[in-house]
Amino acid sequence: MGLPWRFMSISSLATAIFLASQHPHRSKWDFLATFTATWSLLFLAWAVWAVFLWPKLFSPLRGLPGPEGGHWLMGQYHTIRSQPSGRPQTEWVNNIRHDGLIRYLFLFNQERVLVTSPKALAEVLVTRNYDFVKPAAVRWSVSTILGVGLLLAEGDEHKLQRKKLMPAFAFRHVKDLYPVFWSKSVDGVRAMTEQILTDSNKTDDDPTSTTTPPTAMSVLEIGAWASRITLDIIGVAGLGHDFGAIRDPDNPLVVTYQRVFKPSRQGQLLGLLGLFLPGRLVQMLPVKRNEDVVQASRVIRSTCRDLIREKKEKLAQKQLPDMDILSVALESGTFTDENLVDQMMTFLAAGHETTASAMTWAVYMLCLHPDVQSRLRAEIRAHLPSPDHHPGSDSATVTAIDIDRRLPYLSAVCSEVLRYFAPVPMTLREAAVDTSLNGQKIPKGTRIMLCPWAVNKDVSLWGDDAGVFNPDRWLASSGPSAAGENSEGDGGGEKATTSGGASSNYAFMTFLHGPRSCIGQGFAKAEFACILASWIGRFEFSLKNEEEYDENKVDIKYGITARPAKGLYVNATVVEGW
Repeated sequence: MGLPWRFMSISSLATAIFLASQHPHRSKWDFLATFTATWSLLFLAWAVWAVFLWPKLFSPLRGLPGPEGGHWLMGQYHTIRSQPSGRPQTEWVNNIRHDGLIRYLFLFNQERVLVTSPKALAEVLVTRNYDFVKPAAVRWSVSTILGVGLLLAEGDEHKLQRKKLMPAFAFRHVKDLYPVFWSKSVDGVRAMTEQILTDSNKTDDDPTSTTTPPTAMSVLEIGAWASRITLDIIGVAGLGHDFGAIRDPDNPLVVTYQRVFKPSRQGQLLGLLGLFLPGRLVQMLPVKRNEDVVQASRVIRSTCRDLIREKKEKLAQKQLPDMDILSVALESGTFTDENLVDQMMTFLAAGHETTASAMTWAVYMLCLHPDVQSRLRAEIRAHLPSPDHHPGSDSATVTAIDIDRRLPYLSAVCSEVLRYFAPVPMTLREAAVDTSLNGQKIPKGTRIMLCPWAVNKDVSLWGDDAGVFNPDRWLASSGPSAAGENSEGDGGGEKATTSGGASSNYAFMTFLHGPRSCIGQGFAKAEFACILASWIGRFEFSLKNEEEYDENKVDIKYGITARPAKGLYVNATVVEGW
């Protein structure tokens, strides 16, 4: 229940003006004192109503099941803040008897409705999707970096933008981008290999030696490498421009994104303030985090404007138009220059950060499951060319058929990583109107929680092993009756399935569903598969510090995506013979 700033301010002002008119000789300080006192009384009344009376006595949501206990003022806030995002919700989904909706209380007893069942999820995401919008606080908190593009658009504006941008993500177009994904992935592998060899030689007896040591191994921070590679991929395949981030870790865009995506206490505090204060006011607070975000926004906007200008010049010269996101947006004629900047900011940030997060968790899980890593490496080496093949040669080219049909275990591992550690563990919606879910009345302003981390591990949807990392759930026998309509393969052995054995499509919430589903999910999944194949084919990964990265203890921070709070440091060894 949001704070009614406008009503309180107008009422206080009207009261102060009325009293001033009755006592014309009162000073301006008396006027200000009257305004302040009236506003304070209204705020106190609202606070008592919103924090105690409404959630405890009057809310129609009081009858919904929810977690027991909780603080008298803070609800389940302490539990939520003390654990990684999504973990308490996962426990509630599997331990509280419910019919698709769970109610819990957040800071100052703010109500949250966690949506879990396929029926209720379908209502939020499909049949009533425009009844539920991103809260203004969320829009303000991320718009500076993501731009007010497709991700934050609502209603008819969202429908129009999505329609005009869809050609850039068409099925056939994404298939044609696989060679680009692979080429950039190989560039990343070569750069990582060079760093490993350099670090290994430094520890050799002869620091000037340039020969490969018997075992070339180094410690790498996986998240940083993943971000640089995905930034270059979205640059080339999405915007028609190579940022050169793989070879230049000090690239201004790389440094900018690393700074703003790094979790910080100030960022978390500002996010909490945004739940109660107007977004503009929060952004005006004189703190370093706000200064960093403003500076980052300038760099990103400047970069996007340069790309738009270059692309317009190319179109003016009647050169053959490309099919990247920027070209499609320009060709549509729908967007102004500033709209284009916002769209490019959205795809640039979200397009590389989400896949980088997926890569981080993929390496993490493969470190925890070395048997899966070894099995995957064997499949990759049997079907894909070595990164050492000369660039541009036919033997170095990888297509969609190579990735999607000849590597079922790669597909299974990618799907299981995306299920187990969805890059975005939770997303927030707000009821824009009085509506209903599962037959339950949902008042306007109610906050709705969609939690992929919880739904993706719901025992009622995935079975008793929902909390187990098991890529085999995505495989089926290649027999003609076993694989079913939703399988892909080229015959023989195993085939990858799209259901993972779940009882509903809504059991897999990583990309959401319906009109607000991720427009670039095909792009992201293909990119993810190509990068992971290149990395696992060339390197063997193990955790630098297993205790620090124990799955039940690892500190996870949630910004735009979820990642290990202190990065993911692994021992990376070059595996010869490929």
